[in-house]
Amino acid sequence: MNVILEDWRLKLLAIALAILMLGAVAFSQNPPTSGSLTVNLNYTMPPNLILINPPAKTTVTYTGLADAISHVNTTNVTAFVDVTHAKPGPAVQLNIAAHTTLPPSQVTVQNPPPIVADIETLQPKDLTVQVVARPAPGWSVTKAVAICSGATQPNPCVVRFTGPASWETNLVASVVFGAVVNVGSIDSPSQPVLLQNNNGTLDPSIRTVPPVSLDFPSVSVHIEAAPGSTSSTVPLIDSSPSNPPPSGYRVTGITITPQTVVITGEAAVLARIQSILLPPVDLSGRTSDATFQVAIPYKSGVTGNVANATVKYSISANPNVSPSP
Repeated sequence: MNVILEDWRLKLLAIALAILMLGAVAFSQNPPTSGSLTVNLNYTMPPNLILINPPAKTTVTYTGLADAISHVNTTNVTAFVDVTHAKPGPAVQLNIAAHTTLPPSQVTVQNPPPIVADIETLQPKDLTVQVVARPAPGWSVTKAVAICSGATQPNPCVVRFTGPASWETNLVASVVFGAVVNVGSIDSPSQPVLLQNNNGTLDPSIRTVPPVSLDFPSVSVHIEAAPGSTSSTVPLIDSSPSNPPPSGYRVTGITITPQTVVITGEAAVLARIQSILLPPVDLSGRTSDATFQVAIPYKSGVTGNVANATVKYSISANPNVSPSP
């Protein structure tokens, strides 16, 4: 007994040093470390909002012992953005929450920095599909309709676009039949529906969450034509704006694209058409250049090779008038 108790303090110290040495050896073989991983961003969206160009991925930073973090991968680390309580607006900041299914005692993840995205109201809009068909010389198109296959009301063909509310101002759905029409009747399936608004053709590369949708991305087209028509080229003319720019600003230039269109119809009708007057646009509140997409108003019995025209107004401050406050 005396042997055991003799120098017990030294023996206890020796045991503690042995434990510390064992821990140091284990610690050196499995040290704490950190890393980062690129993961997909998941969005929780309310039914009435849509994000414009939000990022698709983010980088998550994590820490833990080497053995534990060696198991970190995209199957056990996720990142979420909750948009359910956000409001529409430009450059809205949204927080990211990172999670891992690994035990938190082994791996700790850090939330990435917030993201910034434009938030808009998500709403549907019904659009009647217009058909643009170009007759061959000596022919006139007497009928051109789109048919929504499977729709309850195939004629007129109405498609539903669901997307950002701002994209739906003057939104037009059309089908451009590529070949010239030189036969009495044409039926062509699976023609793509084009969407255009004031800014031109909608860019399909713009990422949105949720994605914009069109219930009928393609439709069938039925065209009827008759020989005996003639064609002529006439200029497009801008109308005076329905409302001018604000006081202190003026229109310094107008550009119309295209400048001319080819119209087709009976010779007697075409002889009375020297130009086509485009619909007026509203410039109130415009203090810088403004571009509009407008439908070309063809007369009854006349068809044209272009459905819409782009009108750009160059607007600048009037040096002789002080702008309105």
